[in-house]
Amino acid sequence: MLDVFINIRFLDILDISIVAFIIYRIILLIKGTRAVQMLLGLAVILAVYMASRVGDLHTLNWFLSNFLSSIILVIVVIFQNDIRRALMHVGSNPFLGGMSADEESVVIDELVKACGALGSRKIGALIALERETGIKDILESGTSIDARVTCELIRAIFMPSSPIHDGALVVQQGRLALAGCFLPLSRGLDLTKDLGTRHRAALGLTELSDAVAIIVSEETGNISVAVNGGMTRNLDAASLKKVLGRLLEPRKAKLKRTKKQKKKG
Repeated sequence: MLDVFINIRFLDILDISIVAFIIYRIILLIKGTRAVQMLLGLAVILAVYMASRVGDLHTLNWFLSNFLSSIILVIVVIFQNDIRRALMHVGSNPFLGGMSADEESVVIDELVKACGALGSRKIGALIALERETGIKDILESGTSIDARVTCELIRAIFMPSSPIHDGALVVQQGRLALAGCFLPLSRGLDLTKDLGTRHRAALGLTELSDAVAIIVSEETGNISVAVNGGMTRNLDAASLKKVLGRLLEPRKAKLKRTKKQKKKG
C-alpha cells in the first residue's frame, strides 16, 4: 500500500476525481426517478451472475454472460431518457435568468395564484416551466404569446371558451411563451388509472427534459407538480409555492443562501 501512495501521480488523482465527479452527477440525475429501480435490478442480475460463477451453475452463468456482454447497449436502451437529459444540460440556461429576486418572486406568486384560482373552479390546466435545457424540440404546435406572467392572463388562457385552452402553456425565461402546445404522453406502464391526459403529458415532458410541469385537475381541482418523471400530488397554494421556489430558484441564489447559513452556523 505504501508503494501505491508513493508512486501515485497528479494525473492519477485528477483521473480519479473526474470519474468520482461523473458518478456523483449521475447519482444526482437519477435520484428520485424510476432509473434507480432499474439500476437496482441490474445490480441484482450482476450479483446472481457472480453467484453462478462461484456455485458452478454453468447454464445460468452462460445465459447471464451473454446478457452482460451487451450491457452497454442495454444501459443505453434502459436509461435513454436519463442520458438525453444529462446531455441536454450542456449549454443550459436558467428558468429565471437575468431577473432580480423580486421579479422571480412575482413570477412564482402569479403562477401560484393562477393555479389556485383555476383549481377552485375546477378548470383544468397544464403549465410547462422550462428550466436549464430547452424543450422546443419536444413541443408540438403551439401559439406564440410572449407576455408577462400574470394570474389574469393564465386564467383567461385556460377558460373553456378560450381557443388555446386545450394543451400546455409554456413558460420560458420567466415569460409566457407559448400556449396550446401538445406534449408527448408518458409511456410508463405503472401509472394509476386516475391520471388523465394532462398528468400523462406532464410526466412525458419531465421524462424527456428537466422541465417542471404544473397540473390542475379538471375533475377534482387538485394541483400536482411533475419533475424528473415523478409527481407530487394534492398540493395547496402554500406547498405549491414552496415546491416551485425550490425547483426554480437559480443556482447562484442557492449558493448565496448556503454561504449565509454557514456563516450563521
